[in-house]
Amino acid sequence: MESNIRINNPADISVIVIYFLVVLAVGLWAMYSTNRGTVGGFFLAGRSMVWWPIGASLFASNIGSGHFVGIAGTAAAGGIAIGGYEWNALIFVVVLGWLFVPIYVKAGVVTMPEYLKKRFGGKRIQVYLSILSLILYIFTKISADIFSGAVFIQLAIGLNLYLAIIILLAITALYTITGGLAAVIYTDTLQTFIMVVGSFILMGFAFAEVGGYDDFMRKYMEAIPSNISYGNTTIDAECYTPRRDSFHIFRDAITGDLPWPGLVFGLSIIALWYWCTDQVIVQRCLSGKNMSHVKAGCIMCGYLKLLPMFIIVMPGMISRILYTDVVACVVPEVCQQYCGTAVGCTNIAYPKMVVELMPNGLRGLMLSVMLASLMSSLTSIFNSASTLFTMDIYTKIRSRPSEKELMLAGRAFMLLLIGISIAWVPVVQSAQSGQLFDYIQSVTSYLGPPIAAVFLLAIFCKRVNEQGAFWGLMVGLLTGLSRMIAEFAYGTGNCVAPSNCPFIICGIHYLYFAMILFGVSTIVILAVSFMTKPIPDVHLYRLCWSLRNSKEERIDLDADEEQDKADEKDEESVNKESEEEPGCFKKAYNWFCGLDQQKGPKLSKEEEEALKKKLTDTSEVPLWRNVVNINGVILLTVAVFCHAFFA
Repeated sequence: MESNIRINNPADISVIVIYFLVVLAVGLWAMYSTNRGTVGGFFLAGRSMVWWPIGASLFASNIGSGHFVGIAGTAAAGGIAIGGYEWNALIFVVVLGWLFVPIYVKAGVVTMPEYLKKRFGGKRIQVYLSILSLILYIFTKISADIFSGAVFIQLAIGLNLYLAIIILLAITALYTITGGLAAVIYTDTLQTFIMVVGSFILMGFAFAEVGGYDDFMRKYMEAIPSNISYGNTTIDAECYTPRRDSFHIFRDAITGDLPWPGLVFGLSIIALWYWCTDQVIVQRCLSGKNMSHVKAGCIMCGYLKLLPMFIIVMPGMISRILYTDVVACVVPEVCQQYCGTAVGCTNIAYPKMVVELMPNGLRGLMLSVMLASLMSSLTSIFNSASTLFTMDIYTKIRSRPSEKELMLAGRAFMLLLIGISIAWVPVVQSAQSGQLFDYIQSVTSYLGPPIAAVFLLAIFCKRVNEQGAFWGLMVGLLTGLSRMIAEFAYGTGNCVAPSNCPFIICGIHYLYFAMILFGVSTIVILAVSFMTKPIPDVHLYRLCWSLRNSKEERIDLDADEEQDKADEKDEESVNKESEEEPGCFKKAYNWFCGLDQQKGPKLSKEEEEALKKKLTDTSEVPLWRNVVNINGVILLTVAVFCHAFFA
């Protein structure tokens, strides 16, 4: 590591300290002012969020430090096409807010596997999906974010990697574990603000350094490292010259690194899985006050997603212009010396620029930006993962837990996750993030499409039943795993030393593979469903699109279980009344952990029905409905324009 400028001047340090204090203050304020003593309050922020925190939190949960390191790095290597990843989301946040969330709200669910359980019945799909989601969180999101955050901290402060990670996780854990979703969403809002402002300032410095957009385009194409041979081997020119199509989003269907059909269709399938069926994202939307707030939040997130192209992708490319020999190095020995990775140093593109370009004080601000992006995605993932665990897995182990027990289980699981994350760091380090971002993308495109297919068909095709969904998921899983294991066994290789994986396995681009996998899963789901008995409509009212407005009473497929639970609850509440008043110390502890439930009056059956109706209500005020609809259309137009402009 050869960066001597450490963050060691008073200006930078004070900025970082202030940042941490403000984040903690916001987290504690949210803890203090919201109801977190119930499952709905802790995991869904009491269903009371307005639109701007929802939009900001969606954006912050999505953009982690992995984006700053990975996307900027990919951009330094291959141009702006990676920005297409970000813009694809513009379309899918609209799909999320208009098509998916209304169904989830009407179903009255807290987690995504729970929706599948209501829609199909049975337990196996619910448990499978919960476990798969948790594994994906640990292997892709958490590990990549922690790793890239650590790369950054090492470059800037020179702290020991583990120490840095443990400090970060401790601060994050403090308000996530005690404060629940409301604390996460409000701190996310603050982090979004800091991220956008900080990265805009850096973008300004970067473009000023290069001399404007036209110079940027010209100089990028000339950014060729000086050192291109080692021993008596001269490296193939393809490996170090910038791609000719660097400034196009849509690239050749066969030879391109992100082929255009893959970007249009394959990526849409992954985006459908990520934006419309992933617990982290959907949970933000379910916490909204009403549908108009949710839709407005989605639109806000969409507009924010326009920015990464300009505040992350282009600065990454500028970094290659300014530090060509470091960022674009190709000789393994040289790379090893610059950034400790033989594969290449594109990952340090963004951090390098922060450390070198920014003046004192602002450098501290940018480090706060990186920490903000890291902490916001980690808190989001921790909260959502513990929701999944508590509502879908824990309730299977213990048939009738009380609310308090659920809250404790969720918090204990977060601690466990944090432990796993720390233990997982060395593994990610050795997988060397030379290809870290590609790893994440490819893992999700091998495991995500079957889930996307199941949700899409569950909502839009009421003929699909449990057997179809289950076998579709299984066939999809096996197909995806076979490709993933083969690819990891052979290694992905790089330009200087390509891997010797046979074409039939690794030759198909991962975005094309996602399309094939989605197709296979869909065919299996439909075929099996049509060969088996359909689910009667009485179980499906308001659970799929064609029956979304029906007023009839729905008999849930798991109705008998629910009834048992309700009876148990009645007995429990009778027993509870005889408990004594807790002592002072116990009260303080309960308050800190948000366990002091105010014993409300017992609701009668009618009141419970009314409350349930209110929670599953998706009606909107006509005025605001029209406002968000018009904005949604504008957002889609903007998305199309942006793709066309850079195509």
